[in-house]
Amino acid sequence: MEHPILFISVILSWIGLPVPHTEIGATFLEKLCEPYLTYSWLVMAFLFVVPKLTLGKLELVPGTGQNFWETLVGGLMDFFAEHMGKERARILFPILATLFIYIALANIIGLIPGFMSPTSNLNITLAMTIIVWVTHHYLGFRTHGWKYYKHFIGPIAIMAPFMFVLEMIGNFARLISLSMRLFGNILAKEILLAVLFMLAGAIFAPLPILCLGVLVSLIQALVFVLLSVIYCVGAMEHAH
Repeated sequence: MEHPILFISVILSWIGLPVPHTEIGATFLEKLCEPYLTYSWLVMAFLFVVPKLTLGKLELVPGTGQNFWETLVGGLMDFFAEHMGKERARILFPILATLFIYIALANIIGLIPGFMSPTSNLNITLAMTIIVWVTHHYLGFRTHGWKYYKHFIGPIAIMAPFMFVLEMIGNFARLISLSMRLFGNILAKEILLAVLFMLAGAIFAPLPILCLGVLVSLIQALVFVLLSVIYCVGAMEHAH
């Protein structure tokens, strides 16, 4: 086959939009229709539409949909409050909870035949990592002002230049480690599933990997958000 048959590709072809046959399309419109972008939009549309349909009007006695979202949101809030305190959790909850729910769903959607995980593309994971990286430095400057530089020079004045270089290298390495970890694990899951579907059939053989894929998807979303919490908390703490 020249390119994989994906659910979104069928829709793009049906409505007359270009279906890219390469990793990077030849035209701007083809680049906008790349699978990792279209599936990312699909995940975002799901997150807009499904809560609206399942929540509806909030009730004093919640139904099934409201129970699910209250449990999810409450559980995430408790998790963040435990690791960073209630006040900081309240401030950072919108961005951290959005990242977790988006990443978890984006990881899991690739387990459905004909779909792919947008997080199996480095462009998506790197974009989210840049958001986290900029956010935690913004929090550092907002909390400490220009004294935030003390986080990068260490406690010994004579070692400050050497420590500054090491800290800057380590800080920029977060862009690589955080994005590559999520990208590598989800890409490996997708490749393994594709190989099993081709070699062993589409029903029973891939089932153990599908179950493992759900676990990996949730764990990788949790790891990404937990590291984001650590970076943000570290930036807001006093330099030692």
